[in-house]
Amino acid sequence: MAETIEIPVCGMDCAECAAHVERAIGGLPGVEAVTVLLAAEKAIVHADPARVTPEVLRAAVEAAGYQVPAAPTPQGRGEAGAAVARRALMLFGLIFGAVLFVVVVGEWFGLLETITARVPFWIGAGLVLLAGWPVFAGVIHAALHRQVTAHTLMSLGVLAALAVGEWATAAVVVFFMRVGDGVERFTAEQARRAVRRLDALAPQTARVEREGAEVELPIAAVRPGDVVVVRPGERIPVDGEVITGQATINQAAITGEPMPVEAGPGMNVFAATIAELGSLRVRATRVGEASTFGKIVRLVEQAEARRADVQRLADRFAGWLLPVVVTLAALTLLLRRDPLATAAVLVVACSCSFALATPVAVLAAIGGAARRGLLIKGGRYLEALARADVLLVDKTGTLTLGRPRITEVIALGERSEAEVLALAAAAERYSEHPLAEAVRVAAVERGLVIPAPQRFAALPGQGVRAEVNGVDVDVGNARLLPPGFSLPPVAESLADAGRTLFIVTIDGMPAAVLAAADGERPEVARALAEARQAGIREIVILTGDSAPAAAGLAERFGVGYRAELLPEDKIAIVREYQARGRRVVMVGDGINDAPALAQADVGVAMGVAGSDIALEAAHVALMRDDWTLLPEALRLAQRTMRVVRFNLGFTVVYNLVGLSLAAIGLLPPMLAAAAQSLPDLGILANSARLLRTREPANPPSQTPELQSRAA
Repeated sequence: MAETIEIPVCGMDCAECAAHVERAIGGLPGVEAVTVLLAAEKAIVHADPARVTPEVLRAAVEAAGYQVPAAPTPQGRGEAGAAVARRALMLFGLIFGAVLFVVVVGEWFGLLETITARVPFWIGAGLVLLAGWPVFAGVIHAALHRQVTAHTLMSLGVLAALAVGEWATAAVVVFFMRVGDGVERFTAEQARRAVRRLDALAPQTARVEREGAEVELPIAAVRPGDVVVVRPGERIPVDGEVITGQATINQAAITGEPMPVEAGPGMNVFAATIAELGSLRVRATRVGEASTFGKIVRLVEQAEARRADVQRLADRFAGWLLPVVVTLAALTLLLRRDPLATAAVLVVACSCSFALATPVAVLAAIGGAARRGLLIKGGRYLEALARADVLLVDKTGTLTLGRPRITEVIALGERSEAEVLALAAAAERYSEHPLAEAVRVAAVERGLVIPAPQRFAALPGQGVRAEVNGVDVDVGNARLLPPGFSLPPVAESLADAGRTLFIVTIDGMPAAVLAAADGERPEVARALAEARQAGIREIVILTGDSAPAAAGLAERFGVGYRAELLPEDKIAIVREYQARGRRVVMVGDGINDAPALAQADVGVAMGVAGSDIALEAAHVALMRDDWTLLPEALRLAQRTMRVVRFNLGFTVVYNLVGLSLAAIGLLPPMLAAAAQSLPDLGILANSARLLRTREPANPPSQTPELQSRAA
């Protein structure tokens, strides 16, 4: 029977590295399946334990050119010295390439011809080979495994350029190869940071009752059935059921909802949520990786691995161009017996414009997007955005502001709404509950005078009690209502619409019902309409909130909704659409959205309001709380793909013409090497159009709160 074996793998910098490791392990006898997680730096292998051991796996990984550390480091990285060496080598390659790029550009205009002419060829060739060796080694490794990439074609061009004495042209090709590799390494490291920051949020210890005493144990030592003690302000370390105690629980890490819940005996609580007020005794049901939070971490890792990488357009062209070039060069040598013409064919086939066609357009688009507050983490996400047709949206903190506000005050007695609200704000003056802040803000916005309470006390599981101007004022949930008292129909209708209700009693008698809700972002309706114009065919709200609250919001925006969801439900919905061949964009802001953001073809995080975990897991970040940036990202992606297609089409036509001229002897090697630079300016100029940002015709109006904050 197959068993699952996990081994750490160091040295992977890009998707191709992960693919190499996967093929190396997958080819072993007894291996049924293997998944390599680039971000988590590990391989998950399903294999026959009698035939596949950790030692066999280690040998296969090392034979592929990567390392299996004896024990993972705290952050899952390799040795510090090796990491420093890799960074130093990459930095050297980039600086070297940049200097040579300036030299060659000067030579194009005849400014530095005398300087480059004085550099001995062996020095230039040696520097090219040294700076490009990491790339060349990868090409050799790929060739041994019968693989062809864009680097294969460009490396062939480098060798051909050196063969005809054009070391400067070879250096430019190496430069762009190294820049592309650097971008991939950066993207991979960002993914790793997302996983590491998730791990950091998980509680590492728990206070467990053992033989009548409280003992602090590592999470690995806690077992289902243990009783865990949670004190005010602590993270709950396990999934479990409350035995005794009352507490206000912030569950945003799991559900993403801003409204805290009141936990009491019999209620289920989740690991990594926070007991903000009160203490609890919890009987553990799921611990560590089996907990809901542990599942979130695994889902982020698995989504990163299972997400189909959009193959780079340059690799697609390389797949057919390389055999065409080699065949044409062989025919030229065979039929014309002309080594110079043969060299010219190899040189002209790998013009710098081929290397520039995709990355320059992508870098220009990413640079232009950054000016507008859009952080895009790679070219493949631009391509996926350009083809997206489904938009899935988290509700709280994404469509809404993520801050409760008082929407209605319903007086139940002789006192006016203003008088009751002022007394309630006074009672909540010293409370740290999020709804208390909403009450105080509502009173201030109405210009009410908030008196100071003479005394104050928290009522666990109910609310607060204070003495204000000689009367007792209680503010809290429905438990404060006297027996037999029922809420008026208007309050019941507000509850059905998804409002959070709490009661104000004065001297024990109900005085008012306060209704709270999360405010909507004012620019969302316009942004969703523009997203539809940009090609989005279906928009669905995903939320852990109640169905009534989601239904009202969905109806106002004219979209669909799925309510009362956990993180695993959201990622399942993303996969459901992807299984039907849809291209999914997921927009979220919280830790609970991270798995779905990673699984989606493009995950978009709200930057200012979003959690750091969401920002790391997502592929695009809106660095301002401005929803109009989303349709702008869709339009930019479509423009970028049009520019890339033009660049590649132009490059292909140019190469075909150059190959034909070189094969018949009309383009000698020296001229072929020089001709590589001719289309570059056109490619650069065409791509530079993406640097220009297009301001929206009607900028979204800001709320007074945002305007005052900006001021």
